Amino acid sequence: MKIKLQREELLRPLQSVIGVVERRQTLPVLGNVLLVAGDDGISLTATDLEVELVAAATQGVLEPGQVTLPARKFMDIVRNLPEGAEVTLALDGDRAVVTAERSRFTLSTLPASEFPTVEDIGETHPLVLPQHDLRELIDKTHFAMALQDVRYYLNGLLLELEPGRLRAVATDGHRLALGEIDGDVSTERQQQVIVPRKGVQELLRLLDDTDEQVRVELGGNHIRVTLPHLRFTSKLIDGRFPDYQRVIPAVDDRVLETSRETLRQALVRASILSNEKYRGVRFVLASEELRIQSNNPEQEQADEELAVQYQAEGMEVGFNASYLLDALNAIDGANVRMGLVDSSSSTILEDPENGRFRYVVMPMRL
Repeated sequence: MKIKLQREELLRPLQSVIGVVERRQTLPVLGNVLLVAGDDGISLTATDLEVELVAAATQGVLEPGQVTLPARKFMDIVRNLPEGAEVTLALDGDRAVVTAERSRFTLSTLPASEFPTVEDIGETHPLVLPQHDLRELIDKTHFAMALQDVRYYLNGLLLELEPGRLRAVATDGHRLALGEIDGDVSTERQQQVIVPRKGVQELLRLLDDTDEQVRVELGGNHIRVTLPHLRFTSKLIDGRFPDYQRVIPAVDDRVLETSRETLRQALVRASILSNEKYRGVRFVLASEELRIQSNNPEQEQADEELAVQYQAEGMEVGFNASYLLDALNAIDGANVRMGLVDSSSSTILEDPENGRFRYVVMPMRL
């Protein structure tokens, strides 16, 4: 096997896949990257057995073949070569020799046959949509995922396919984020999968804010997302996601509307003197007025007063300020609408001009 191409053409695919290579591995080969040189160019594959990334370079093959190389060492060598350098990689027995200008490096290798890859993910229902739509959907919902919860199915992002629509839902049991986008979905029935946290984070890193199309395929045990020159595959969490529709409150008349940024800044200030562990703030609502109050064990207090659009009867309810701030930061619009029920029920936040994203926050007892 022998390849020759410019440093930048090799560095780009390497940087795309290196994120899934763990520094501590259960299997030595998982610390390597699989390099395959074939008739259609070069592919680089990295995996941690949960997430697999395959990046492609379309030229540079002098002799076909395949090998696995120490991923981070190979990456560091290529990254530190001079810009525009011609990089040659050739096999010499069980070693790989990398040369560029006056530099020469000899790397140990492992057989390509030992490298685990995922080729077929079974029957799929493909969905094609712009990259920025998928990125926005994940970005505005993933923060509500649980972190190392014993209910393992909460440690991921639910993707729900139905005819003409893709929905994302995340919850940690205390708050919930829900978003949906329309798309060309080739399914006649609803399908749900749960993507693990690492897969979600890698997808966010890889997706760009562009109109370029991506292909999303949901298999029985895997999700696959195909981007230009890059293929992402992740195992799914095997579990049943809770019925999220049940926790979305049905709001009648207690609706508050105000400036998103004004409310956000008031919450930031009030939370300074909240209990550091629970981050609790109290909302005191009256006609056209909202007061945000907080206190802590040192008997310190904060009191913020805002003019809001609210005509229903007065009420008091407590919330975790961090959960409210996460939701407000995910909303793009100038205003925010909050739907309230009573002091023991969840509230729902959304952009009055964009109902595609909704956020539910449970109350706190203060």
